[in-house]
Amino acid sequence: MKAIHRLRINMAKYFNYFPKTFYSANGNSVGVDSVTNIIARFGFENSLKQNSSAFYKYSIQDSDTPEIIARKYYDNVERHWIVLMFNDIVDPQYDWPLNDRVLVNYIDSKYTANGSANATTQTGLAWAMSTNNVHSYYKIVTRTSFDGTQTIEKLEVDGNTYANVIQTTNTFNLNDGTTITQVVSKETESYYEYEVNLNETKRDIKLLKPEFVSAVEKEFKKVIK
Repeated sequence: MKAIHRLRINMAKYFNYFPKTFYSANGNSVGVDSVTNIIARFGFENSLKQNSSAFYKYSIQDSDTPEIIARKYYDNVERHWIVLMFNDIVDPQYDWPLNDRVLVNYIDSKYTANGSANATTQTGLAWAMSTNNVHSYYKIVTRTSFDGTQTIEKLEVDGNTYANVIQTTNTFNLNDGTTITQVVSKETESYYEYEVNLNETKRDIKLLKPEFVSAVEKEFKKVIK
């Protein structure tokens, strides 16, 4: 968690740009008039975030932090906020993928806290529980259109619903000549698999191309003050 701690320290410099506001703890006229207004917000236009010519696709590695990526691509660790905001990452502690070591500790701690085991006296039982017990059930729906496009939809359902799901394959012919095949199947995954898969979904991000960074910084300072 040291990387997360460093991020919080650096974010203090980011908030230096934010306006000041008056704050009173009890709602009266006595208070502090130089408190940073942390509820001020800055965001990227969706049109920019969807413009493929404005960003690179990037897969976060275990050694990466927002600061490391900012230094590597933008030559300045203080631009870490661009990495986060361009990907709508509000909480870097939970929205950023954990490395393998931290993920193992997180899983063991989480399922111990849920009463799965007492790690103080029974080290390893929480981990065993996470790997040997089913977390959730899924119904998977696959649709294939005339051009070969395939979409997969995963739905989390309870045990009773899962038991009643019938695995089927159906083909539909639309009026325009399109043929759609729908496949319904079933899967289960352990608590461990669930946490690992959830963590992996956080790896793929978009990085704003360096040539746009200076303009974004100028706009940020103008909007946020």
